[in-house]
Amino acid sequence: MRKLIAAFLLAGSAVAGPAIAADLVPYYPPVIEVPDVDYGVSGGLYLRGSVAGGAWTAQDAIYCNCATTTFDKWGYGYSVGAGVGYDSGHGIRADVTIDYLNYGGLATTNGYSVNLRSGLALANLYYDFSLSGNGYGAGGFGAYVGAGLGVAKNYSEVMDGSTQHAWGTSLEGAGAVMAGVSYDFGSHVADLGYRGIYMNKVMSQPANLANAYIINNNFIHELRASLRYRF
Repeated sequence: MRKLIAAFLLAGSAVAGPAIAADLVPYYPPVIEVPDVDYGVSGGLYLRGSVAGGAWTAQDAIYCNCATTTFDKWGYGYSVGAGVGYDSGHGIRADVTIDYLNYGGLATTNGYSVNLRSGLALANLYYDFSLSGNGYGAGGFGAYVGAGLGVAKNYSEVMDGSTQHAWGTSLEGAGAVMAGVSYDFGSHVADLGYRGIYMNKVMSQPANLANAYIINNNFIHELRASLRYRF
């Protein structure tokens, strides 16, 4: 009888032992890999510098509040500028720019010419298009369109040959439209494009003085190269 009981105990331990040992082994759940979440690339501040060459034309000029003359020759010159802005990283970009303009040789049909030196301050808004599909800061070609509003502090002079015939200063409203192409290097962006500047008047001030003049509907067309540096 004792031998029979011992045999049953031995058999039970042989069966239950591996099961108990298995229960003692800790269970480790499988590792679940969570992919990184792409929140997109955020924008940031940038500094910019630009240089341009262009041509100046106007509708007509009124002299001494009585005589009106038109222009038969465009003026030519250049501008240099700098600014600071913010790029959202999603196409919309804005900056504030200050430019120095120097244009001359705008000639009237009666033999006078006009020179212009101007300080131009603009607040600008742009939309950038990615042409390579890489996105903000990832390199590649792009394009942009934009517009700006601001003021111009003008100094202008009317020349009779090499003799200064009349001159004056004025503060005028100004607007601009821009379009061009760009290349994104990552930390730098270079662009080349057109900027059209409009000023309603260039004039001596006040307009009722002797030799006073008003030049109406001024358009400056520029080919401008710029470089932006991202912070």
